[in-house]
Amino acid sequence: MDETPARLRTLIVDDEPLAVERLQLICARLEQLTLIGTATDGQSALRMTEELSPDLLLLDITMPKLDGMGVARALAKSAPEQMPAIIFVTAHEEFAVEAFDLSVIDYVLKPVAQDRLYRAVSRVLERHQESSGHSDPAAKDESEWAQEFWVPHKSELKRIATDQIDRIEAERDYMRLHVGARSYLVHETIKALEARLDPSQFIRLHRSHIVQIDRIAGLKHEGGGIWHARLSDENEIRIGRTFLSNAKKIAGR
Repeated sequence: MDETPARLRTLIVDDEPLAVERLQLICARLEQLTLIGTATDGQSALRMTEELSPDLLLLDITMPKLDGMGVARALAKSAPEQMPAIIFVTAHEEFAVEAFDLSVIDYVLKPVAQDRLYRAVSRVLERHQESSGHSDPAAKDESEWAQEFWVPHKSELKRIATDQIDRIEAERDYMRLHVGARSYLVHETIKALEARLDPSQFIRLHRSHIVQIDRIAGLKHEGGGIWHARLSDENEIRIGRTFLSNAKKIAGR
């Protein structure tokens, strides 16, 4: 017997009529979605969420009075089984870090492309399947540390798994994530970023550098108390005196 594909009961929240119309047209083409309503402000979104219990919110951020962030924070206080999945749909990429701190599923930039929204919806369906199956308690404990970062890339946000990051370099108010031959900028302080990383996987070597421990090939003493870390890609990073004792622990010293 064929199984009926899962459909997500979806609420659109946006104060721009043209944006709502565009999302309605895209939702009508995605068989995974069933549109149950639209709201034009944050307060209406909360009331409709309580009354209709949607599975998914396509939520704008910049709205008058209660904005999308406020809606997400309010819903985060709900019981986990009552909270809908949230995909932020916005023209502003600068809210991405704060958005993912609120455990949203995805962050889609306007103008919304159908294939981009489809990928976001697929992630929601994957989460639903995981939550309906047998969960591993040990896996939940791992969520204390960041497992991924979402970074601006061209016209969308790109998912970077934490274990793909070779090193992180501070550039004024931004952090550059080095991933192989490519790099991506995120708007976050190095202190805040360090607090989100698993200390068994990453180490701070300098006030402006964090490195994945597995990428460190060796430590080199230059004399005069100066040490460098030699990385597997042949880059060398000077180790700050404040961080030297932790770096030496890698070598058991």
